[in-house]
Amino acid sequence: MSIRYRAMVSSDWNECLAPCGPFDFISYTFPGLEANLSRIFRLYTGNRIRITDATRQIEKRLPHPITPDQMDAYLSTSFSTYAGVPQLIEWCSRQDILFMVNTTGMIGYFQRVLAGNFLPRVPVISAHPMICYANQDSHMPDFIELRETEDKGRNTEAVAKKYGIRSDRIVIIGDSGGDGPHFEWGDRTGAFLVGSMTKPSLTDYCRTGSIGINLEFGINDPHNRALERRDEFQTNYMDLAPVIEEIANR
Repeated sequence: MSIRYRAMVSSDWNECLAPCGPFDFISYTFPGLEANLSRIFRLYTGNRIRITDATRQIEKRLPHPITPDQMDAYLSTSFSTYAGVPQLIEWCSRQDILFMVNTTGMIGYFQRVLAGNFLPRVPVISAHPMICYANQDSHMPDFIELRETEDKGRNTEAVAKKYGIRSDRIVIIGDSGGDGPHFEWGDRTGAFLVGSMTKPSLTDYCRTGSIGINLEFGINDPHNRALERRDEFQTNYMDLAPVIEEIANR
């Protein structure tokens, strides 16, 4: 290997590192689909339907696939992350810590994000192939297909094995019930689990499975979502750097 990583962060993206849903670019392009897309998102993050069922429902409703130009139009007006996310990705790179995005979002979204330099380069991205573009440049990260929430743990495990990273030097970040299987895998293997602005669906999943979240990070007030929306942008993800450094030094 040309790079030897000493630890790894495997993080969800939507409503975890960024204030957006995985289908927002579809709603932006086809506003009439917004209500249905929001409903589908709530169903699978609450583990009430499979992602395969969700994508099948979405594909039936799409007038046509989202083009790269349409994705770029969405990103140019709407792309954002929570404070400190790009800086944390860059910090991990400098510290020889592999930062992996592990999400039910779309490969095509991240292809255009990175092509437009909206984020620092991420070595590995695990995402859904429902929207995926051809002929991307050679500087793109390794993309791994994720088709169900259970694939998050499998993909984290595969990347860790590839780079020889011990499971107790892995930090998993998630926010909702869709991250439950990832946390379950991490709990079983000794990874460090971070609930990022943890939603009740993840809390319930972990409670039911006797999974211990090691760190609750950011605003977590399920009874006052308006307050949470206002204050979540005050959370700075660089505050996780000392925690990740401690795990990397195990």
